[in-house]
Amino acid sequence: MHVMARRLFLGLAAAGTGALMAGGSAAAHHRELTVYLGSYTSGDRPGAGMQRAVADPATGRLTVAGTVPEVPEASWFAFSADRRILYVTNELSEGAVTAVDAARGTILTRQPTHGSAPTHTSVHGRFLLTANYGSGSVVVHRLGEDGLIGEVTDVRTHDGPEPHAHQVLPDPSGRWVVAVDLGADAVYVYRLDQKTGKLHPHHRLRMPGGYGPRHLAFHPDGRRAYILGELRSEITVAEWHPATGRFTAGQVISTLGDAQPPENYPAEIVVSQDSRYVYASNRGHDSIATFDVTANGDLAFAGTTPCGGSWPRHLTIDPTGRWVYVANQRQHTVAWLPRDPRTGRLTAPAGSTAVDSVCFVLFERSWR
Repeated sequence: MHVMARRLFLGLAAAGTGALMAGGSAAAHHRELTVYLGSYTSGDRPGAGMQRAVADPATGRLTVAGTVPEVPEASWFAFSADRRILYVTNELSEGAVTAVDAARGTILTRQPTHGSAPTHTSVHGRFLLTANYGSGSVVVHRLGEDGLIGEVTDVRTHDGPEPHAHQVLPDPSGRWVVAVDLGADAVYVYRLDQKTGKLHPHHRLRMPGGYGPRHLAFHPDGRRAYILGELRSEITVAEWHPATGRFTAGQVISTLGDAQPPENYPAEIVVSQDSRYVYASNRGHDSIATFDVTANGDLAFAGTTPCGGSWPRHLTIDPTGRWVYVANQRQHTVAWLPRDPRTGRLTAPAGSTAVDSVCFVLFERSWR
């Protein structure tokens, strides 16, 4: 199965705490936006792991400014509530999650995830939630008052012959924890005990066999979610009931329109802050799909735009809403595509910058 063959795992590298951010620094400019980049540190063309860059919102140009040493296989980042700390998954055979001082670029602490190949992490109150893809489990760490990663309070392994938890996050209401499992073809809903840090199973949305749910994105109204199927190149629109903690599956729509590439494995899905547009990356077709959100929350396919490289693993909208940045993993570049905030439409990439084995792009500031 390709989902198991696509990753190479290494043992956990020795933690380098207190290391200063290395590399040159770009000239400071009041208009520039700080960006954090994640990349894989193994394979034929190893990346640097975690890097800092700056983006010019006028031109979209991205310039790499420095590296945080000793952050291996940095595949996903999440900010603390005060945005002082970045939590970084280390997608290793012996998984870990690292806390990094965002301003100084220094490692604060690193803790094991008690599973393999963590691919996603998120903050829920005083807890850090992490999905272990390789072992199909979700782990909860307690966060200290200082934001440092503390003890493990729970580990939940999903059932089924080949579970692969790919994402875990709180729902918009903060009442529930949602975990997306690619191998189990299911979306799990848990209740998190805020005192003990224990997860209590509550509901499971079963997807069709072979759907491969990878990630979901909630609509800003908190009443629906868009579930991306990696193995079927589809998005399922699901109604979300925060009062009861349950999903109801609805519309299913292709990420490709009428295109039929030899292979395609969608990777990331994003909803615009104004809730009018949804974007998904197509690995194989090497494009970004754009959808209009209709009045009832369903999706209307608007088209695809070339991603400016190969194997677009991650994408994000910049804080101005005028650019979409794409991590083209196999092209070893981050490309930036102009975006019209009024229409949501993307046009051909305006440029790209080299970043070996890049897999993640995160802006320091959120959408205005």
